[in-house]
Amino acid sequence: MTNPWLDRPAPVREGERLDLGKLMEHLRPRLPGLEGEPELRQFRGGYSNLTYLLRSGERELVLRRPPFGARVETAHDMGREFRILSALRPVFAKVPRPLLYCEDRHVLGAPFYVMERVEGAILRAPVPAGEAPPAEQVSALAGSFVATLVELHGVDVEAAGLGGLGHPEGYVRRQVEGWAGRYRRAATDEIPAMDRVATWLDDNAPAERGVALIHNDYKYDNLVLDPHDWSVVRAVLDWEMATVGDPWMDLGTSLGYWVDPDDPEPLHQLNLSPTALPGNPTRVELVQRYAERRGEDPGPVVFYYAYGLFKLAVIIQQIYARWHAGLTKDPRFAGLLEGVKACAWAADRAVERGRIDG
Repeated sequence: MTNPWLDRPAPVREGERLDLGKLMEHLRPRLPGLEGEPELRQFRGGYSNLTYLLRSGERELVLRRPPFGARVETAHDMGREFRILSALRPVFAKVPRPLLYCEDRHVLGAPFYVMERVEGAILRAPVPAGEAPPAEQVSALAGSFVATLVELHGVDVEAAGLGGLGHPEGYVRRQVEGWAGRYRRAATDEIPAMDRVATWLDDNAPAERGVALIHNDYKYDNLVLDPHDWSVVRAVLDWEMATVGDPWMDLGTSLGYWVDPDDPEPLHQLNLSPTALPGNPTRVELVQRYAERRGEDPGPVVFYYAYGLFKLAVIIQQIYARWHAGLTKDPRFAGLLEGVKACAWAADRAVERGRIDG
């Protein structure tokens, strides 16, 4: 029986094809084993940087490049992502092995990098009808989800050579101001809840509570799992937003994706992550588990949750703005404005109630 959770590529979407001839001309002198007829397919799950599977001979490689039509190059810095993986791999084995970075735009029209493929299972939303994994399997994943995040936050950034990656002092304030500014630049429609949450975050930003390497998009579908044992995380993917900053803000981003079974319907309709499946902890329990492993008090969890939702809303808005401006034809983007509104509503509701539960 086919494992429904194995991560499989699909044909490349129209408008996102690569010049395979130019690509192989660049790769073959630099990477051994690319002797066979090349085949290119695409991992279609993401909404930001594009990810492809390249097969040639006995090798399977994964290629990452910015989305077509992207205007904010700093948000799609392939060289930065490659350097993070290169520095992190010796001290945090749960990342793919980076192989090659190319900044020559004559090859594919944009910088890109290539890494080894890590095969495994990925739990994504929506879960196909009748194929929900057993609760004990989900519970094992949830446990490793928290443990891996705490492990990442325990990496010695200076020893890894990543100390200069970010500026941890004033990180919380910069994030609040930065995401509010990005929203203003990408806004296409008036959403009063977004304005209210932006103001509240600015008025209630706490001091930093630590310094760590943070992923900034840590969620279920960025984890590659052992298909036979979901307590084993083989790799953490998508490091484009990683930096050095407050680890609790990283947890806040994860909370933004975390939907509880008793949450209102607008959050469930977003299909952010299959966290409402039986076996998952609630948001409150997730925070408690993380705090216990770190030996710390949870602190201002409403702020972290509202921040995670606001940040997610801005990211969705930026993607929608590209579609709105005609810079991409991906049909998935047409309805994303409703996702912005739902995240804004949930953040506004959490602030008003002073709680992160449903």
